[in-house]
Amino acid sequence: MTETVGSTQETTEEWVAKTRAALPVLAAHADATDQQGRLAPESVEAMREAGLFALGTPVEFGGADVDLVTLVRVLSELGRACPSSAWVVSISTGTKAHFSGGFPEKVLAEVYSHPDVRWCGGSTPGQAVAVPDGVKVSGRWAYASGAEDADWAFLAVVSVGDDGVPHVGGALVPMSELAVERTWRVAGLQGTGSHTVVADGVFVPAERLFEFPLGPDGGPDLSQGRPLEIVSQTVSVTATLAGAALGALDVVKAVVNTRKPPMTQYDSLAESASARHVFAEAEHMVTSGYDRLISLAGRIAEQLPGDDVTAVQRSSMRMEVVSILQQFLRAVDLLLDLHGSSAFALDNPLQRFWRDLNVGARHAQLSPYLTTENYGLLLTGAGGPVQVG
Repeated sequence: MTETVGSTQETTEEWVAKTRAALPVLAAHADATDQQGRLAPESVEAMREAGLFALGTPVEFGGADVDLVTLVRVLSELGRACPSSAWVVSISTGTKAHFSGGFPEKVLAEVYSHPDVRWCGGSTPGQAVAVPDGVKVSGRWAYASGAEDADWAFLAVVSVGDDGVPHVGGALVPMSELAVERTWRVAGLQGTGSHTVVADGVFVPAERLFEFPLGPDGGPDLSQGRPLEIVSQTVSVTATLAGAALGALDVVKAVVNTRKPPMTQYDSLAESASARHVFAEAEHMVTSGYDRLISLAGRIAEQLPGDDVTAVQRSSMRMEVVSILQQFLRAVDLLLDLHGSSAFALDNPLQRFWRDLNVGARHAQLSPYLTTENYGLLLTGAGGPVQVG
């Protein structure tokens, strides 16, 4: 297999162009991806050829050092064709970028034998029992997006030291040593293959383990002292959903001048003043939401690593993400109203974009009620943050 080597010299527009070249393949296999509960092989190969699996790989191992704005634009384009494919790229990229630095160079050289290596992850802690030269890991990690196509898994684990105190850390394990249970049966983003990874006494050498540092509250700091990175990952995940909204808009835009409104004398939606109003409103919500997301990504990129960004500022950024998502959700509902009940036919991509957007918008990182609660606590000084980052 030919390896893809990322380049730090490529511009945003060059990355977007390479991504767009892969979109016809992703769109053609989006239904198969959805039905099979994992990425279609053709889609995986198209994204690999475009270098998209090298995103998040350290530059010294052939990875691509793209900024957050570039990443958001790439993921939004992918989501326009297949949100599940975009989601898997986003999760693998974010997991590699956030956790690679916790391991020694020897381990990274083993892991990144080629830059296109893919990671999945599990955040519900499993158990790590100390043995000579390492630990034995057991547990079940649900929602491991892209598990069946990943090379490595980063798994949260808890071990109990001689002092009886639990220690929270992470274990990097080859997928060849893990089992995957196909538990991901959901209404949307089915193609992400976010199944359950299972380990039963898997040996992990000490060099592929690390312990999360302690935060100000004395508990494990899952952000590893880089809370703004957590916000940037939230923006990255949202970019895939921006793509779903853009894809839905593309579907309706393609028929607005030819589709006849039911039980009317109009020959097209465009002839109806009411339909034009709804379409204009939906189009504006999608495109302005996308513009807001790009702007937010730019502001975050300028502030990374963001040591001087306050908890209130980070929470405000999360509030903006939630607000953008509400625009996308409302806009796609309007587009479905325009298209009518045929939009829910299983061979119509509009219903898949709608399903993917609605499931993805309920991801734990994007919870609107917790985000609002967190912001209110910080604004009023009534309590500490309830969200990581």
